[in-house]
Amino acid sequence: MTADMMGEACPFDFNFDPATFKVGDWVSYRVTGSLDGFPFAGVLLEVHDDHVVIAADPEAVDSRMRGTRESRPVVQEADIH
Repeated sequence: MTADMMGEACPFDFNFDPATFKVGDWVSYRVTGSLDGFPFAGVLLEVHDDHVVIAADPEAVDSRMRGTRESRPVVQEADIH
């Protein structure tokens, strides 16, 4: 667990280093459009050289989203299911 800016425990242990991303890592990701500015958490299902595949719910197949490969991946709002 990590602590947030208020010192409270966070239930996720996020990986913010895209060079070390691996399947199963939890990431904090961003979404474009009307959801810009809100934090989201998801698990990496696939890691590629230029993008990642994230699931907000690893048990739900339809929650798969393509994101950029950077410290906090960016997902296009149109890709949110």
